[in-house]
Amino acid sequence: MIRKALTVAGSDSGGGAGIQADLKTFAALGVHGLAVITSITAQNTYEVRAVYDLPLQIIEAQFRAVVEDIGVDAAKTGMLSNSDVVVLVANLIKSYGITLVVDPVMVAKSGTTLLREDAVDALVKYLIPVSTIVTPNKDEAEKITGITIQSIEDAKRAAKYIVEELGAKAAVVKGGHIEGAESIDILYHNGRFKEFRAKRIETRATHGTGCVFSAAITAELAKGKPIDEAVKVAKEFVTMAIEYGLPIGRGYGPVNPIAWLAIPAERYNVTSNLQKAVELIEEHGDLVAQLVPEVGMNIVMALPKPYARGLNDVAGVMGRIVRVGNKVRAVGPIAFGASKHMARAVLKAMEFDERIRAAANIRFDEKLIKIAESLGFRVSFYDRSQEPPEIKNVEGASIPWGIEQAVKRVGSVPDIVYHRGDWGKEPMINVFGFDAIDVVEKILRLAKAYKDMQG
Repeated sequence: MIRKALTVAGSDSGGGAGIQADLKTFAALGVHGLAVITSITAQNTYEVRAVYDLPLQIIEAQFRAVVEDIGVDAAKTGMLSNSDVVVLVANLIKSYGITLVVDPVMVAKSGTTLLREDAVDALVKYLIPVSTIVTPNKDEAEKITGITIQSIEDAKRAAKYIVEELGAKAAVVKGGHIEGAESIDILYHNGRFKEFRAKRIETRATHGTGCVFSAAITAELAKGKPIDEAVKVAKEFVTMAIEYGLPIGRGYGPVNPIAWLAIPAERYNVTSNLQKAVELIEEHGDLVAQLVPEVGMNIVMALPKPYARGLNDVAGVMGRIVRVGNKVRAVGPIAFGASKHMARAVLKAMEFDERIRAAANIRFDEKLIKIAESLGFRVSFYDRSQEPPEIKNVEGASIPWGIEQAVKRVGSVPDIVYHRGDWGKEPMINVFGFDAIDVVEKILRLAKAYKDMQG
C-alpha cells in the first residue's frame, strides 16, 4: 500500500524549507508526497525578499484535487501566512477528517515574519483544535501559550497547555532554542510527558529544521505509527539532517533530509566496490604479491562528501591483505574503520579533491616510481625526515601531514605518493583513485610492468 502525506505550506525558492524540505523528507521516509502551496517566497539562505500569498480559491482547489483523487493518510501545515488561509485549511482538514501535524511557522530563519499577528489567533482558535500534534519551537510555543520558556519544566507546561487548554491531541515543544548541552524535545500526549534527546550540533546549516521535523512526524503517522514512535523517528531523522547539513549560501545553509537515505546507500556502495576490488586483487595474486609490503597491504574507500567526516566513514580490510606464497589474500572482511593509516591518507586527499575517495599501500621500490612515471601517473612524495616535531608528537598526524606536502608539491592529488621511510618506518607507496576498483586497476598496471621489467 502506498502511503500519502500532504504538505500545506509555502514554497522556499532556496530549497531549504517549506514544501521543498517537506517533499524531500516524505521521499526519504518512503511515502508519496503531495503539496498544496499557500505562498510563494523569494528567499535564499539569509533573507526573504518577497512573499506572494496565493488566492484562497487556488489553495482550496489544490487541496480538494489531491484529497478527492489520491487521498491523504496524514497532512502537515507550514507557512499559512494570514488568518483567512488558516481558517480555510482548518475547515478543509475538519471536513475530510485528516490526521494533521501543525508546524506553527511564524518567523523565517532570517527573521522575516511569515505569520501575521491576526493569523496567530486564528491558528489557536481554529487549527490547533483539529490537529493531531502541534510542533512549536520555544518562541512559537511562547506566542501560542503566553508561557515564558526557559527550562524543560517550562516546556512541559507549554506542551500540556496546548493539549489541555487549546485542544490538540498531542504537542511537542522542541528544544533547539532552549539552552543546554542537549536538544531536548518534550512530548505531551495522553496525559504523559516523554523526552526525546539528541546531541546539540554546532552548525549554521539549520535552515528548514522545523519543516523537516514536522514532515518526518507526518510521514510516520501516514504509515500508521503511533504518535510517540513518529516523534522518535522524526527526532533521529532531523538530527541526522542537521549533522549533515549543507554549507551553501552566505547565511543559514539548509539541513539535509536526504542523508537518511544517502548514508546507508553510500555505505553499501563503498562496501560493494571494495569487495570487488579485493576479489580483483586476489584473482591477480601472482602479480600483486610482488608489491605487498612487509607490514601488509590495505585498500580503503571513503563515503563521499559531505558524509565522510572521520575514520569510521572509511572502509577497509580488517587484518589487511597479506602475501601467501606467490598469491595474496585478505585476512578479514570489509569493515568501516578497519584501517586508520590509509583512512587518514584518503581523508586528507579528499580535502584537496573530494573525487579521490580510495587508496592502497604497496611496497616502495625506485623501479616502481619510474614505471609509474612512464605510465603517465602523477607522482609526488614527502620526506619523513623533514616532519616537524609538533607533528611527530601527535598520534595520527604524520600521514595527513605527508599527504598534504605531496599534494602541495604538484598542485593536485597525485596518483602516486611515496616516501623513503624514516627511523623505524618502512618506505611506502600510496596509490590513490576515484574508487577502490580504480586503485586496483592502477596497481595491476604497475605490477604487470614491474613483472615484465624483472624478466
